[in-house]
Amino acid sequence: MRGTKLSLVLRHLRDHGPRSRARLAAELGLTRSAVSAVVAELEELGVVRAAGVERGHVGRPGTAVELDGRTVCGIGAEINVNHIATIALDLTGEVVAEHRVALDAHALPATEVLDRLGALVERTDTDARAAGRQVAGCVVGVAGLLDHTHEVLTVGPNLRWHDVPVGAVLRGRLGAGYPVAIENEGNLAAIAESVPGDPARQDVLVIFGEVGVGGGIVAGGRLLRGHQGYAGEFGHMIVEPGGRRCGCGRVGCWETVAGMRALLDAAADPDDPVRDPRLSLDGRLAEINRRADLGDMRTLAALDQVGAAVGTGVAMLTNVLNPAAIVLSGYFAVIGHHLRPTISEHLVAGVLAPRAGGTRVEFSTLGFTAAVRGGATVALDAVFDDPTVVAPRSDALTGGTR
Repeated sequence: MRGTKLSLVLRHLRDHGPRSRARLAAELGLTRSAVSAVVAELEELGVVRAAGVERGHVGRPGTAVELDGRTVCGIGAEINVNHIATIALDLTGEVVAEHRVALDAHALPATEVLDRLGALVERTDTDARAAGRQVAGCVVGVAGLLDHTHEVLTVGPNLRWHDVPVGAVLRGRLGAGYPVAIENEGNLAAIAESVPGDPARQDVLVIFGEVGVGGGIVAGGRLLRGHQGYAGEFGHMIVEPGGRRCGCGRVGCWETVAGMRALLDAAADPDDPVRDPRLSLDGRLAEINRRADLGDMRTLAALDQVGAAVGTGVAMLTNVLNPAAIVLSGYFAVIGHHLRPTISEHLVAGVLAPRAGGTRVEFSTLGFTAAVRGGATVALDAVFDDPTVVAPRSDALTGGTR
């Protein structure tokens, strides 16, 4: 019961913002004395703190409490075709440490990519601890079909990985006791975009685009994994029978016409620097935006072609699921201002329901960080589930446990 109350209050503060003890008691159906005791324990653990006098609420003003980000953080990590990345977020969502390294995963053995990611996680962990944070855990996102039970990437079409024991390899690098978990990167991006307490983000599809296209489905604020955990592989809908061969081996998948490779192929010749995988994604897309802003006809035609492909797929998903919003993340968000008119046109034309069934198309503000932010968010769930996993401040200051 004690742990349940601690979790209840901490989650309520996360989802609804700072509250006085009296307001917490009223909203949660607890006595004021019970809330006061819970808040005192959470303060001792260093996960909440005083936030000044509560304003704008009916009744006698009281001192509000809020989440305290100075004690604990979670680490998110990602493996993708062109980079590996990590981020450490505290309880309030603030960045404690962040790293990204460009690499060509096709040119390296899977074990070497995972070894480099392990080194980046260790670096991020060191940075977080140097900043005074305990690390609640690390969640790694990887693109492809994941066997969650065994933490094996069974098929990673764009990485060209098959049956890679991602969890086991990373634990070999980080240590068997290190709190690491493996998840699909599209699911993590969806979690990052589904904001707790925001009713507008409780029924959404998140479509995450890089070389491939994946994503996640959030319904009623909960991630839908599907029967065996493989939901969200949007990029492998067949939209162009007889079209290009996909990395998965099939022909005409959505990502062959909507993924970043399709954009770059249409926008530039093979020897153009914008096609060089050694350049960062940010740099390559900045150049695409620059050319489009200057009115380069080939670039604009490529953007229109990809926008039409994205809009067609989005319309198909809307007809099936009718979400409140479809959030376009990853590379789509970086060039979204060029894609929006064409996507909107194809969405309205392709959806049977009037006015696209009320489905909105939004562009993520997280860009390429969505998956790693989602990973850090999931890592912090351990704290929101049971705040007592955090070492009390006195223990932390004397070198408390990991």
